Amino acid sequence: MTATRPGSELLRNGSFVGYLSGVVLSQIGTRGAMAASLYQVYELSGSLATTGLVGAAGGLSVVVLSPVGGALADRLDRRRLLQAAQAAGGLVALALAVLTLTGGVRAWHVVMASLVSMAATTFDNPTRQALIGSMVPRHLLPQAFAMVNPAREIAVLVGPGLAGLLIAAGGPGLVHAVDAVTYAAMIGILALVRAPSTHVRRDHPPILRAIGQGARYVTTRPIMLLLMSLDLSAMVFGAYRVLLPAIALDVLDVGPRGYGLLAAAPSAGALLATYGIVRVLGRSRRLGRILLLATGGFAIADIVLAQSRWFALTLAAALCLGVADALATSIRHAAVQIETPDELRGRVSSIYQVSSRGGPALGDALVGAVASVIGPAIALTLGAGVTLTYVTAMLSRPNRVRSYAGPDREEVPTG
Repeated sequence: MTATRPGSELLRNGSFVGYLSGVVLSQIGTRGAMAASLYQVYELSGSLATTGLVGAAGGLSVVVLSPVGGALADRLDRRRLLQAAQAAGGLVALALAVLTLTGGVRAWHVVMASLVSMAATTFDNPTRQALIGSMVPRHLLPQAFAMVNPAREIAVLVGPGLAGLLIAAGGPGLVHAVDAVTYAAMIGILALVRAPSTHVRRDHPPILRAIGQGARYVTTRPIMLLLMSLDLSAMVFGAYRVLLPAIALDVLDVGPRGYGLLAAAPSAGALLATYGIVRVLGRSRRLGRILLLATGGFAIADIVLAQSRWFALTLAAALCLGVADALATSIRHAAVQIETPDELRGRVSSIYQVSSRGGPALGDALVGAVASVIGPAIALTLGAGVTLTYVTAMLSRPNRVRSYAGPDREEVPTG
């Protein structure tokens, strides 16, 4: 029965379903606020380079604080730590809403809010990843992440689309206010979630030594290093979200509603592909090859998005970006959790977060700066070309990513 109903066993796990609900609520506000922040900074400054600082500020927080967040996730109750991180993010959203609605906001206020909000998120994300491993059996982790990512994409779909409507109706301040409310809702839902805390002990090493243990574990797992490099190649050089305001307003001339649709389209693509992704991750023994092909598809869709001058084609490219990204992300995140024991999951997830979340932030800054000089189309096309070249090289020779099979399946020890 479970073979013909992907994810049915997971949906009988009450804590996991509660977690999914919390992810949706939290991400509706967070993703909508990010889209509003990019739009707001571009509107205030008229500069793509300045707009890129929204992501760069968040990336700085990830790189500096992420290892600390991972170490705390391996020594504290993960559910309570997640609630604390949500409370901090909610206060930042509320402050930015007040500044915007009272007319006192400046571009640097939005950049600083992104810095502080991402600082809270660096404690949030490793804890979320590790919490899944505490709730879900190991053999179900690929399907769990295949369900978590689309659940998150529901919010990413609703968030930017709603942001476009709210910006048109009342400005970005309204979006930030909604973000604050969703943080509060997430805190309440987490109070109902139950997950074993088997990692919590009294004899934890000092923070710096604990971080070092996580780093040493990652460096002894070549597949993790390769997964991080693959993630970085796509997220740094193929960062397209920072260019969407300019594409919507200057290239396509579709206004804030059109921007909202473009920002939401990748999530729509991920949702449309959900059932197929869950089936693939539950049955395929070629997850590594699928990961590489999905990353290559992401790069090709990036190039189409950059070169298109028709809204329908741009929207289709954005949909394809979502499908490819959801498939690749599900495989990468599941592989990291599968290869990591529970007592190290927070620290290892935080180190991986440097690439999975720091990469997009660095990409926003890099692609935004290059686009301000040579234009969005050329900048994104060149960046996607770098990703496509790297993927082609990995497909052409034996390596641990290409041969990766998944949990409890034999792997070919190559590369």
